Amino acid sequence: MEKYRNLYNYLLNQTDRLTEEWYETLEKDKSSGVYTSSNEKEIVNLKKQNNNFHEHFFELFIMEESTFLKKLEEWIIEVASDQNHLTTPSQSILKEFHRTRNQYVDLVEEFMNLHKDEYTQEDIKICNKMIIDTMDKVTAWFVEEHNYYLKKRLQSHQELIYELSSPVIQLNEHIGLLPIVGDIDTERAKLILENTLEQCVEKRLDYLFIDLSGVVAIDTMVAQQIFQLYEALSLIGVKTTLSGIRPEIAQTTIQLGLSFDKIPVVSTLSKALNYQTEVSK
Repeated sequence: MEKYRNLYNYLLNQTDRLTEEWYETLEKDKSSGVYTSSNEKEIVNLKKQNNNFHEHFFELFIMEESTFLKKLEEWIIEVASDQNHLTTPSQSILKEFHRTRNQYVDLVEEFMNLHKDEYTQEDIKICNKMIIDTMDKVTAWFVEEHNYYLKKRLQSHQELIYELSSPVIQLNEHIGLLPIVGDIDTERAKLILENTLEQCVEKRLDYLFIDLSGVVAIDTMVAQQIFQLYEALSLIGVKTTLSGIRPEIAQTTIQLGLSFDKIPVVSTLSKALNYQTEVSK
């Protein structure tokens, strides 16, 4: 790799120029996400990330590929998980990787023209192939990491939405209400169970009304989660009453062979409140 040491030094000295040229030719009106920001701090950070990439990438010419990729890994993970890049579509990111690749090819040709006596056309082909092949690997790797962190971000948002959509409302010192609205899949049912137990303990509740009037569908797994919630609440000393089971859910429950015999069930929340008052007498 020592053969390309001078090329590496030349490229390394051009990183600032490459970054400025890249940003100046960035088609901001046709891009999106991080590339369209007008925030000065974000622009400075974007240029820094771009410049750091050049510094890492040019080490390709002086390192073995495995060592080079290992050193580049930190940059890929850092930028792929960056919040501003997570708001940027993958196709926009791919476009900028391709533009950067073309910058490198042009810069290698520029260097070779300045040192015609030292390098051959074959050297140019070898260098360009190294750039193109490696950039393809790096781009695919980056997009894979970007999609991974994007999924994690979406999952975190979904969990937050689920958590906020299943709050335990404290009616008085020892009584609470859990109104459940919307579709319940297995994942949401699990989160409802965990959050409800935590909130009941935190609020020191003795009685909890679970109102299902806002739930339009139910399956076997979700019903099992409701049973588990009832049993778990019983274990921590919280009595439970279900209310608001819609006719279509009742029909589905019967068709699935499910039974709520062990759980106090009333038609409406108001009746549930009356039921608890009578039980308390």
